[in-house]
Amino acid sequence: MTTDRVYNVLFLCTGNSARSILAESILQTEGKGRFKAYSAGSQPKGEVNPHALKELAAQGYPTTGFRSKSWDEFAGPGAPEMDFIFTVCDSAHGEACPVWIGHPMTAHWGVEDPAAVEGSEVDKGRAFVQAAGFLKNRISAFLSQPLSSIDKLALQSHLHQIGAMEGTTAKPSKAG
Repeated sequence: MTTDRVYNVLFLCTGNSARSILAESILQTEGKGRFKAYSAGSQPKGEVNPHALKELAAQGYPTTGFRSKSWDEFAGPGAPEMDFIFTVCDSAHGEACPVWIGHPMTAHWGVEDPAAVEGSEVDKGRAFVQAAGFLKNRISAFLSQPLSSIDKLALQSHLHQIGAMEGTTAKPSKAG
């Protein structure tokens, strides 16, 4: 199964100022033509961390057009329908998320918060290098999946949704 479809991916973090911005820029570049990346936060800080932009620039990724925004922008009418949502911080992973249009596939890709590192500018810079590296590795692994696998995962998700519609006689699985 091949497709020319572009998949929408939303990266979530609490503040939407560092990790989710890094991930958005990396996927937007590395997945160009296959994926459209977005980022948001449950409690956006209102500005992008300058260390995140500095690290993106150092790695040759775009640094313009990013803003710290609420995940509510992606949960309402008119929002792009997400295919995948990845939480990149532990606190956002544990929060009650909005109900997403289309019930996208979700996963937790927790990375330590580089913005929380205290110390010298070198220490802070090192933390952003490390966070960007971890995110780039995860995004590379995600992108290495053949589109046919992604389509099958999406189809599987839709088939499970159909099976769970009102009137089902199936009992929830207890397998773990």
